[in-house]
Amino acid sequence: MDAENVNGEQEIARPMVSQRTFFGVSALLFAASAAVTVVWCASMSAMGGMTMPGGWTMSMAWMLMDGQTWAGAAASFLGMWVVMMVAMMMPSLVPMLWRYRQAVGARSGTRLDWLTALVGIGYFFVWTVFGMAAFPLGVALAAIEMQLPALARTVPIAVGAVVLIAGVLQFTAWKTHHLTCCRPASGRCHMLPAGAGTAWRHGLRVGLHCSYCCSGLMAILLVIGVMDLRVMAIVTAAITVERLSPASERVARAIGVVVVVAGLFLIARTAGLG
Repeated sequence: MDAENVNGEQEIARPMVSQRTFFGVSALLFAASAAVTVVWCASMSAMGGMTMPGGWTMSMAWMLMDGQTWAGAAASFLGMWVVMMVAMMMPSLVPMLWRYRQAVGARSGTRLDWLTALVGIGYFFVWTVFGMAAFPLGVALAAIEMQLPALARTVPIAVGAVVLIAGVLQFTAWKTHHLTCCRPASGRCHMLPAGAGTAWRHGLRVGLHCSYCCSGLMAILLVIGVMDLRVMAIVTAAITVERLSPASERVARAIGVVVVVAGLFLIARTAGLG
């Protein structure tokens, strides 16, 4: 076999190895993050919660454990938040990363894996900032609710209102715009240069569009139970399906119908109990 044939076979084999490595690492990362999330949620659920006026239970995620400082609680929440985001977002992020690799692979040389990782880091950095904002807000609301029983009694109906608003958000042009921008079918990375700065900015841009697109669904997770595996699985499925479906806008609206009905049900049930 001459040198030309050998070189040709190597050129064909290299992308195949790269493809297997990419999907293999992605699968391992998803499996590991999902496993850690399940263990964390199980341990938090075993601790129970604080029963509040109005018949609901406050999550331990917004309270200090024995011997824990607020800095330690924030670090623990943020670490678990990042792991949880990896588990929830990887199914819809992987196709986008693969499209990025296809778009810049020919110009990236041996740096393709590093550039792909940089896009992912930029993407999850946005979700990290989201978690950094969610924790102090959740802690502040929990403190107010514990001090004001009358306010705590309104929480169940407020949760229903949040779910209802999240459902309505699914029908807006704002939602459609950001959903289109973070879909893997978008051609926005077609002419991206194979540079570290561009990869980082691309990850940030996709992460911002994704966080805006998912804000309503993530709000549902936060108000119903950030450590509830069932809610987490439903939100993950909704995000993945609307992101990857060819008829994404119709799917988003269908999800909106279900969420609106759920919100109205929660409000009606709370009003009936009242």
